[in-house]
Amino acid sequence: MRALLLILAAFMLMGQRDAILVPAVSQSEVQVRQGFTGTELLLYGAILDPRGQRGGAEYDIVVVLKGPTEPIRIREKERILGIWMNAESSDFRSAPSFFAVAASRPVLEIVDERTAAIYELGTEFIQLSPTGQIEPEKQARFAAGLVDLRQRLGLYQEDMGGVTISEQVLYQARIELPSNVTTGTYTAETFAIRDGRVIASAIAEVEVRKVGFERLVEVFSQAYSLWYGLAAVALSIGMGWLAGRLFAYI
Repeated sequence: MRALLLILAAFMLMGQRDAILVPAVSQSEVQVRQGFTGTELLLYGAILDPRGQRGGAEYDIVVVLKGPTEPIRIREKERILGIWMNAESSDFRSAPSFFAVAASRPVLEIVDERTAAIYELGTEFIQLSPTGQIEPEKQARFAAGLVDLRQRLGLYQEDMGGVTISEQVLYQARIELPSNVTTGTYTAETFAIRDGRVIASAIAEVEVRKVGFERLVEVFSQAYSLWYGLAAVALSIGMGWLAGRLFAYI
């Protein structure tokens, strides 16, 4: 039924000259509750050529899902006298908390590096904003470190070949949101590409938010940060004292 609605919506927009993208997401809202183990998002839609033909055979599809941006500091570790210690660091004003790319085939087989960089069609093309002046080589090194770290956490993903196009009209991609995702608004941007050029793009949004007790704690920590901090310290001291008393009887 959803597929039929997508096709009908596309036909209603046939007056446009460019290719038509009608994107959708399986969940417009992801609720993070206690015990949340992650979820799978299905990003799908329809693509129709302005000539009224089925456009899937001529187009490649790339889907980019981004989470809210956040400032971050990346530190390098250096071994000194057999001990790993913090060495150089670099700060970035804005880095996506989550970043996933799915494409119908490897991105650099679809577009050149310049186009991939403009539209951020891959983890190596994420546009970061370093604070202050930094040498290009150093920036590239720290950016690669950030990507590697978040890939290991499941927060940065690439799936080249993860977009399937059926009936030369409908496309779909599946992206896993891990349990450690940041709450906020996520944007799913779909690109239709032909002959190395981005012909059309469209955006859908997904809201990730905490509900239940987790939401209550989050709101309290933001509205009453001082009291939240004092309560956390008191709880830590109390748990430490209780653990000490228990071990004293063992």
